[in-house]
Amino acid sequence: MVSMYTILIYDSSAQTAGAMVSALDHRCELTCKSNEEDFQEEINNRQYDLVFLDIDSINGQSMQLLDKIHGKNPFLPIIITSSSEKADLIVQAINRGASDYLVHPVSRERINISVDRAIKIRDQQYEIAYHRHRQDVVYDFRDVIAKSPKMKEIMKSLERFSRTDSTILITGDTGTGKSFLSGTLHFNSPRRKKPFVKINCANIPVDLLESELFGHEKGAFTGADKQRIGRFEQASGGTIFLDEIGEMNMGLQTKLLRVLEEKSFERVGGNKTIHVDVRIIAATNRDLVRQVENGLFREDLYYRINVLPIRLPSLKERKECLMPLAEVLLRKCCRSLRRDIKGFTAEAVTSIEAYDWPGNIRQLANTIERAVILEDDSRINLESLSLPNAKMEFRGPSSQILKTHLETQADTNGESLAQQERELILRALEDSLWVQKNAAKKLGISPRALNYKINKLGITHHHWRRNKNAMA
Repeated sequence: MVSMYTILIYDSSAQTAGAMVSALDHRCELTCKSNEEDFQEEINNRQYDLVFLDIDSINGQSMQLLDKIHGKNPFLPIIITSSSEKADLIVQAINRGASDYLVHPVSRERINISVDRAIKIRDQQYEIAYHRHRQDVVYDFRDVIAKSPKMKEIMKSLERFSRTDSTILITGDTGTGKSFLSGTLHFNSPRRKKPFVKINCANIPVDLLESELFGHEKGAFTGADKQRIGRFEQASGGTIFLDEIGEMNMGLQTKLLRVLEEKSFERVGGNKTIHVDVRIIAATNRDLVRQVENGLFREDLYYRINVLPIRLPSLKERKECLMPLAEVLLRKCCRSLRRDIKGFTAEAVTSIEAYDWPGNIRQLANTIERAVILEDDSRINLESLSLPNAKMEFRGPSSQILKTHLETQADTNGESLAQQERELILRALEDSLWVQKNAAKKLGISPRALNYKINKLGITHHHWRRNKNAMA
């Protein structure tokens, strides 16, 4: 269950504290301090969701104390309370970082509205700071492509898991949809209205991952010129998805274990204990049992994250899902690239169904995106898919060079496929005096396809205009 908000109240009289307790005690954990020294010690030692600051209690130091709190934690909402309703004082407080300004006497409804709005703004600031990229999420389990019996059973399990608050471990090969389904789990959970934060542990250097996850204080290391809120703190109340958790080093594993057991941590360079209420969904393509045996993954952490395990099958284990997925990905690519392609030719469908897809859904998506870029017809043809070992019938009478190359590329040792393709295109361009339209005809591919490959392979010529591979 999601915990209550923690609120710190500073008030030397009973006026503010009494009103806040009456309005919020049923839904928030309240701590009241009437002495400034006690208040400062409390805010330095514990993380709060919100602060009420009564400026009638501060004896002329109101703005300085507001500046000090806001400077140390710019994301912490601070609501000012006062008996004074002077306009210049209200404007000054808001300009210096206060979330709201309440004048006594204040109603319970006004207090609750102010708290909800301040917390909502804080969550939006976290989203802006760390969650700028659009999430690729299906919000309804019924919309997930699950045509095979195995995937249907997995969807039933995930739907049950989503209603709990237990840690989930998703395993499976690269590209099977682990990250994709983590969003579906969150948005069908009781935490759906709270933040959903994703982080790939393999994409961030080891020496920066701790700061990314747990944040850091100003001056914690060279370049730390301001306080940074970590991903766990940003996800408080919601869900954090730790992709490729098997890449995490032993030191970070220890810190993560503490978060799971105590729901607390310290920022890098800080000594203040921060309490968070976060649901963890972890994913990996590694064999964690073998990593535990080899001393690369903590056994106690493995048992803590393996509460609700689920394994996603590869595409070749769920062939019934293959073409429905391909059709969905094609529509998505066409919307993104503003192309009007109706589907796949029969030869393309046969090739897609016959291929094993070692890169799973990610490889399928990339293949279709490339095909949409290359295709000139109303349907995706076999040649645009460029699948390894696929025998392709090219348009045009002079396509034997490229056709033979693609049919035999799997038997070539040493050179990479990209290098072979580059040399083939260079020969065609040289034979065509670097006229791209003629080279494309010689290769038996469309000018669009050749232009795409030239850009991808970084091929240039001094006769071409700089920064523009215009078709000659």
